[in-house]
Amino acid sequence: MLSVPSFTQARVLVVGDIMLDRYWHGDTGRISPEAPVPVVRIGREERRLGGAANVALNLASVGVQVTLLGIVGDDEAGRQVEQMLEQAGVQAQLLRSPSHPTIAKLRVISRNQQLIRLDFEQRFDTQDAFDESALTRLFDTALPGQGAVICSDYGKGSLAGVQDLLRRAREAGVPALVDPKGDDWDRYRGAALITPNLSEFEAVAGAADSEQALRDNAAALRERLTLDALLVTRSEQGMTLFSEDPPAHFPAFAKEVFDVTGAGDTVIALFAAALAAGQDRRAAAGLANLAAGVVVAKLGTATVSPPEMRRAARQRHHAIGGVMSEDDLLALREEAREHGERVVMTNGCFDLLHPGHLRYLEAARERGDWLIVAVNDDASVTRLKGEGRPVNDLASRMEMLGGLTAVDWVVAFSEDTPERLICRVQPDVLVKGGDYDPETIAGADCVRAAGGRVEVLDFVEGHSSTRIIERMRRDS
Repeated sequence: MLSVPSFTQARVLVVGDIMLDRYWHGDTGRISPEAPVPVVRIGREERRLGGAANVALNLASVGVQVTLLGIVGDDEAGRQVEQMLEQAGVQAQLLRSPSHPTIAKLRVISRNQQLIRLDFEQRFDTQDAFDESALTRLFDTALPGQGAVICSDYGKGSLAGVQDLLRRAREAGVPALVDPKGDDWDRYRGAALITPNLSEFEAVAGAADSEQALRDNAAALRERLTLDALLVTRSEQGMTLFSEDPPAHFPAFAKEVFDVTGAGDTVIALFAAALAAGQDRRAAAGLANLAAGVVVAKLGTATVSPPEMRRAARQRHHAIGGVMSEDDLLALREEAREHGERVVMTNGCFDLLHPGHLRYLEAARERGDWLIVAVNDDASVTRLKGEGRPVNDLASRMEMLGGLTAVDWVVAFSEDTPERLICRVQPDVLVKGGDYDPETIAGADCVRAAGGRVEVLDFVEGHSSTRIIERMRRDS
């Protein structure tokens, strides 16, 4: 299974075009009498970091120590960007342009669909926009000790001197990654890696009508620009890494693509984070692909967290949800502990899943980062519930639970109570549903002794597997 490392000791420097993304959300139910356009009644506004700031946010969200350099206007939008970066834990060193506003994009959203995007911008590569030497001085000061550099180019002019920055990073022995823009890629000569999408790549390197043509074009581009590697993102086909090694392809795995906004930021951020954490290029590409699959299922510019990445890696590895052995569960529990993540555990027979179960498990999942469901095996269900139970065998019950969004890991136990298993796992939170006395819950003493807590959640009234089965027998 793809391993997600700890990024807390990794350091990455980001420099590039900084933007503020605004979203206006509202309902639309009629067409304007003035023109054939929908009328949107705005209900709320949302603001997010965009461009290089979103790259930095992606890094911070996985625990990387990130420094961001760039330019904003001397305006309210620039101050909001600085405040949001500070709240996210990003060390931002921003130049303020006295003549140019902060670059902003406004998207109008209705019913989870983007209706229009409005861009507010003036390029920063004009003579009076900013002092380029000041940005270079900030870069030189921040560069020592970095594990990687990202140049996030959105074509807004902040990276007019990108060739000089790449040279300085190369001389310092720090790999510099570029998210390219436009068709003049000679300015990225000597980068450790560039991350174009397929259409951007073909616009510069030439169209490819086969995989071999793609490889040939990639090799020619790498040689011409003296690139260490090239990562081409290919939408629903995944992404391919070209380097001195044979090409490595990583198929897309997103179950549903909801919004690709900012996905390129996530790709380059996670690739750089992995390099700075000591991973090789192939492993870095795998992690970037994993993160991209998570983030495209979210609306708007978004980030990914280490628990989400590990959950995605597990889902790719396990054919049936999170069903696993006790030993595998203990290994994953230890990994979660090393990353400071909270593990919740509950147990039951779960013979017939019903809405009460779903709401209970969703409430349990909200108590932490991961939810373990321990399931009675068939023999123990019979001892507890009587002959004729369970209706569904253990494999079926575990498969159903493993397919639920709220559930991460499913494991079986054979004893009448899960006390032994709970004491081995030592969850941070032990949850039971119903009218239990917390003092009498199996395994509660072990959890409290290890510093955890025990919670009792209410079951949803009107739902019971036993009552459902009795009603079915009466009606048959």
